[in-house]
This record gives sequence, structure tokens and C-alpha cells, in this order.
Amino acid sequence: MNKSGKTILALLGIAIVVFGAIYGITKLTQNAGSTTGDKDAAKALSQLEKLTRSISVNTLSLVKGQLDSLTAEDDGSSLPDIEKQAPVAVEATTPDYIEIWSSPEKAGTGTDAWLTELVRQFNRAGKTVDGRKVSVKLRKMNSGDGVNYIVAQKAVPDAYSPSNSLWGEMLKAKNIKIETITERLAGNTAGILLSKSAQKKINDEYGAINLKSITQAVSENKIQMGYTNPFASSAGLNFLVSTLYTFDSKNPLADEAAAAFEQFSANIPFVSYTTMQMRTAAQSGALDGFILEYQSYMNLPDIKSAYSFTPYGVRHDEPLYAIGSLSQFKKDILRLFADYCLTPEAQQSAKEYGFNADAIEKYSYEMPAADGNTIIAAQKLWKEKKSGGADVTAVFVADVSGSMAGERLNKLKESLRKGSNYISAENSIGLITFSDEVNTAVPIGKFDLSQRAYFAGAIDAMQPAGSTAMYDAIAVAAEQLMSAKEVNPTTRLMMFVLTDGETNRGLMLNDIRDILSQLKIPIYTIGYDADIAALETVAAINEAAALNANTDDVVYQLENFFNAQM
Repeated sequence: MNKSGKTILALLGIAIVVFGAIYGITKLTQNAGSTTGDKDAAKALSQLEKLTRSISVNTLSLVKGQLDSLTAEDDGSSLPDIEKQAPVAVEATTPDYIEIWSSPEKAGTGTDAWLTELVRQFNRAGKTVDGRKVSVKLRKMNSGDGVNYIVAQKAVPDAYSPSNSLWGEMLKAKNIKIETITERLAGNTAGILLSKSAQKKINDEYGAINLKSITQAVSENKIQMGYTNPFASSAGLNFLVSTLYTFDSKNPLADEAAAAFEQFSANIPFVSYTTMQMRTAAQSGALDGFILEYQSYMNLPDIKSAYSFTPYGVRHDEPLYAIGSLSQFKKDILRLFADYCLTPEAQQSAKEYGFNADAIEKYSYEMPAADGNTIIAAQKLWKEKKSGGADVTAVFVADVSGSMAGERLNKLKESLRKGSNYISAENSIGLITFSDEVNTAVPIGKFDLSQRAYFAGAIDAMQPAGSTAMYDAIAVAAEQLMSAKEVNPTTRLMMFVLTDGETNRGLMLNDIRDILSQLKIPIYTIGYDADIAALETVAAINEAAALNANTDDVVYQLENFFNAQM
């Protein structure tokens, strides 16, 4: 691997620890809480019960609050400022220009810089339209995030180039005006990568290596496979849709296909947020199979030597769309740039970056093309079935001590109120607040309409006062979660601690660290003007993640996390 490739992987390795842990679904970690029958866990639970006996816990009165909405339809208000969410990869060099949003595998750096470099070359070439010099502004944008911004009209580009055409179909279904400038900027496709041992096992057992045999092997727990979140990742969305068609080619949304997908999902240990993160996670070698685009596969010699590539779904030929009602002048700039990308020289350059590979040029998708409404319905089905029948039990632990007064508590309330809209009703949710003492604000219960109203009421009632007994609250939350586990042994446990982290009363981390480690409950921390390093220590006990709530996108991150996880 060349030096730039190693640098990219190093940076991605850092990203997946922080960003991927927030978004990814890591069932191996979360399900570890189900193995509490061993002696160490039993001892830890006994120690926890002794600790909590000395903690004063108040039970607050339940009051129903006003819900913001009855559905999780996003109005885009939580979307971060575009400049922070998707930085500009190449600036325009003239007053007359078009802005293009592009998927990361071609608008990044190093081996992902094909379009980045092409835009720079175009801008240096002094191209003109109607006698006026023109240029291109390029922004790197995950395909799913791009759809969210465009649909919400929070920010809208002149042109959009996702990895595949499924996102274009979704935009049409959302009544966004788009025009296809070209169906292909560069040839690519998504595929399932299998280790040599997994490939042999599937071939011996099922007689073929294809999407059907691979998904069957996963459903029967013969191999361990990972894939990516279909709300953000092109490869993940493609995998979801094509897998559903494999289960039922005539009606991918039928009960039979949904049941088959639920069985498949029950045996999936890892779902990352994006293909870029999956690319990094694959370096661990823990998975028998995972999904990746061929362009990435070509640029990772270690992966290429250890895994075979089986293409699936629609091609990832990097289509280019005009968005909205562009002036003729802007359309002419866009077409001029598209033509520039399709020159023999540019296409040869694409090949050098891993696109247009001979091995995948003959691949074509044999299933029916999915329309936008089917794709959107498939995403909804994924949210319902992705856990393979296992629900989530989570307790939110919210800091209402005096140090949270003002903007900190206001932001905490906003995080909980908006993020909770994305928690499914089949999950069980509780809420604990803490200052000097610990309060059970909402006991754990199914997150139906009534529970959601109680949750909203408890958020509205939060008032700052007193000292900070954070670890007391964490201990009480852990005990409540373990009690819920006794009633529902298959549930996945989670804890979310929202705080400024200034613990000055009651238990300290060293009092409960070993206990929490044995109980295997992932503790996600969200810090409000907090010592993030201290909260990272708490989160790291069971491989969860710490989120800095001071970033503009905290609510958006939580919404995406809950949408994927819960």
C-alpha cells in the first residue's frame, strides 16, 4: 500500500473509534450483556446491589408532556450547518460556477480523490460558457446525508453525484425535481467480500457463490458478516434492497421477505455507518464477510489478497443529477463538466483510482429496478427488522445538578426531546435524573405513546440544582437494566449518560468500574461543556462511545444513532 493509502487508513481508524461507535450497530458488544450467568457477572451483580442499597433513590411523579410529533418524520431542523457537516473539497475559482455534492469514494483524498483532482484540473483549464469563465465547487457528502439536506431544503446543491441511482429514485419519490445529466461518471459496483474459508464453506454447502447463497449462510449462522447502514451508505442501501428482492423477487416488501430478512438480521454482528468505516473495520479480520465497493477493494492490497469479491445489486456507476430548477447557463456548465469527466483521459484516470475495472465492467443487475417508494419502504422495514427480533432496553441518565444550569441543560433537553422521536415503540425506555440524589423520573417501560408522553413530561420538568452524584446514578441505572434483563433475557441493554461530568458527590468511577465491566452494559456518554476525556473513560469500559454535545450536529448524530439502533 502506498504512503497516502496508509495515511487514509490511519485517519479512518481514528474516525471509526469515535464516529463509527456512535452510529454503528455492534451487536457483539451489546449482546455480551446477555452472558451474565457466569460467576464473575453474578458476583458483580451482587456487589452492585450492595452499593445501591446505600443510595437514596426518589421516585418522581409521572406527568404526561406535550409531544412534538407522533412520527419520526424529520423537518431538517437538526441538520448541522453544511460547512461543518460536509466541508468543501475544492473551491470554485470563478464568480460563475456550479456546486456539486459527491460521494466520498471519489471526492476525498489519496485513493479516493479521482473527482477531487478532476475538478481541480477543470478549474485550471479556463473553461468558458457563453464567453464567461466557469468553474466547479465540490463538496464531499455521504449519499444518505445528501438526500436529507436536499429533501429538507436545508442546503441544496446545483448537482448531486451519489454512488448509485437508488438515491436519485428516492429524491423523485420525495417530489424533488432532478434531471439525469449522466447515468455514469465512472464504473463501479458494490460487492460482498468473503474470506477464503467462508467462500469454500458456502460453495461446498450451497453449490454457488452469490447473494442468495451468502444470505442463506448468514441466516443459518454459518458465517459472520457485516454490512453498512442503509440510511447513509450506498452499499448498505443497495444491499438491503437487493437482499429483499432475493428473498422475494416479485414483492420485496411481502411478509415472507420481511420474515426472511429478520432471520438474516438475527445473525449479523456488525453494521457500520458508512462504507468508508466498513473499509476500516475490515482490517481487524474478525468478519467472514462484509460489503465494499470494488474501487475500495482495488486500493486495499491486504484485503484483496485475503477476500474474494462477489458483486450484488445495482451498479455504483456514480450518476450525476441536476437538482431543482437550474438556469440554462448552470446546466451548460454542468454538462460541460460531465463531458470533461467522460473524456478518454479522465476515464483512464478513473481506472488508475480503481474505477472502470475490467473485472466488473460486464456485471449487470438482473433483478427489477426498485422505484423510490419501494426503496423508502425498504428502509422502514430495515428499521423494524434489523435487530432480528431482539428489542432494546435503555435507560437515559440525565444530569440536573446546579452546574448544568442554562445552556447546558437546555441543550440536554433538546437532545432528549428530538432524539427520542427516533426510538421505536417496541423498545423499553427509562429515565433517571440526578443531582445530590438519584431520581427515577420514568420507570422502564415499552416506549409506546403513553411512555413517550411521560418521557416528554419528565424532560419538561427538569430543573437544575445541587451537586453531582453521577456514578450513583449510573449504578442505579445499571441495576434497573439488569432487573429488566431478568424479565426479558433476550433484550439488548444500553445506557446513555448526559452530563457535564463534574462528579463531586457519592460513588466514584473506581467504586464501580470493575462491576460495570463484568455486567457488559455499553454506556454511551454525551458531554455538555464536559471533560470529554473523563467521559471517554466511562464509555470505554464496555466499548461504547463518548459524544461531545458542544458540536453543532449533536442532535443530528443522536437522531441517526437512535434511528439505527433503536
